[in-house]
Amino acid sequence: MSVHKIAIIQARMSSSRLPGKVLEDISGRPMLQHVIERSMRARLVDGIVVATTLDPADDRLAEFCHIQGIPCFRGSMPDVLDRYYQAACQYHADVIIRLTADCPLIDPDVLDLTVKAFLGLELSQATKSQLSATNPFDFAANRLPPPWKRTIPIGMDVEVCSFTALEKAWQHADQPYQREHVMPFLYEGVTFDHLEHHVSEWYIESGQTPRDLRVALLNHDPDQGSLRWTVDTPSDLEFVRQVYAHFAAYQVFGWKEVLALLEARPELARINSTVAHKTAFDVDQRTLPQ
Repeated sequence: MSVHKIAIIQARMSSSRLPGKVLEDISGRPMLQHVIERSMRARLVDGIVVATTLDPADDRLAEFCHIQGIPCFRGSMPDVLDRYYQAACQYHADVIIRLTADCPLIDPDVLDLTVKAFLGLELSQATKSQLSATNPFDFAANRLPPPWKRTIPIGMDVEVCSFTALEKAWQHADQPYQREHVMPFLYEGVTFDHLEHHVSEWYIESGQTPRDLRVALLNHDPDQGSLRWTVDTPSDLEFVRQVYAHFAAYQVFGWKEVLALLEARPELARINSTVAHKTAFDVDQRTLPQ
């Protein structure tokens, strides 16, 4: 039986540090469009859905998706976990791939590797047209917040879970940060005690949480986790615009090409090197009950 793997891209206009960022221009196209197009190049993604909110400010996002022919789901602003769950239900997702609209350098190959980790496939294994609905993990990611680690740049983030696991989180997660950040319930307390695969520079650690959820973590060696390629501030946006300008509009390039660019031009990485990254426990105070 084939598995319906849906990438759900969360997006909204009311970012606290850079309002409207998801529609900001990068090389002639809105940032969200870059995220969508790069994600669609992944071979293990069956469909794309943009999950935005019911806030009138996000009417522009819904209209953008309509014009582009991209499915769009509108739901809760503060309860992003509910937004994901309802979108997954509406689009019949067996596997949910969580992406965010502020990562315009997302690499489709890294996305595929994270899905392979979730499905328990060898990282070097060729893509299959049919994949079993039975897989060894409930959740996989290519980074986790402290006390765990990330070994790829901020902005390459991919999280994958089964619909069953997402539904469990939706039913039982009761902390504001768990609802806002969607998937902490699925990995909290995990202890990694197995090395599953090691192929070239990639390897997978696995473990289990106190909630009996099986977790896989995709890692890269050497560690590139200190690099910041996401967009949350004006300096982040300037950095990404400089990267796209170097590669020219619409040209396909991956994260390894960006690494090579930064090695050749280290001054680019300094553009946003002082930006503090948000944590998995930060909650948007504007959305909390007053």
